[in-house]
Amino acid sequence: MKDSAVMAEVVEPYAEALMSVGQQHNLAEAFGNDMRELLNLLENSQELRDFLGSPLIAAENKKAVLEQIASGVNPLMLNFLKLLVDRRRILFLEGIAKHYLALLRKLNQAVLAEVTSAVALSEEQQNAVREKVIAMTGARSVDLDLKTDPDLIGGVIIKVGSQIVDASLRGQLRRISLRLS
Repeated sequence: MKDSAVMAEVVEPYAEALMSVGQQHNLAEAFGNDMRELLNLLENSQELRDFLGSPLIAAENKKAVLEQIASGVNPLMLNFLKLLVDRRRILFLEGIAKHYLALLRKLNQAVLAEVTSAVALSEEQQNAVREKVIAMTGARSVDLDLKTDPDLIGGVIIKVGSQIVDASLRGQLRRISLRLS
């Protein structure tokens, strides 16, 4: 509990400051795309997370790596990443990115739908899920966080905020089992 409070005290101000800069320069969406790319890199590379989080690695080395991996990002974003290194907050980058994307969704009246399926969804299926979530929530747009879980057997589980729609075969079998017992 204490860790999450400390994390929130660090993550929120940085994400909000980045959002403020993004809005001032009309770059909020561009920063969102940059943050999605950085999150993807962090989620797929334990080595990168360890490197950036290590107190033993010099700040200049971290900045050099960030310049290489973030070469396509906006210069203001790169400066923000370097500031995080200088302030020894780069290890909170994942949390800052997630909070920034939440702020961006709020700004755009969008929602995040966590979708777990037995197999990867096609583009057509993703669009169908988006339409279903828009109908459920009344949001203007939907960001999908896609995950696969072969244990579902088939179907999907959609989680939006506190709402959960379980349309998986595993869920249906569980409900049938409860009715029979």
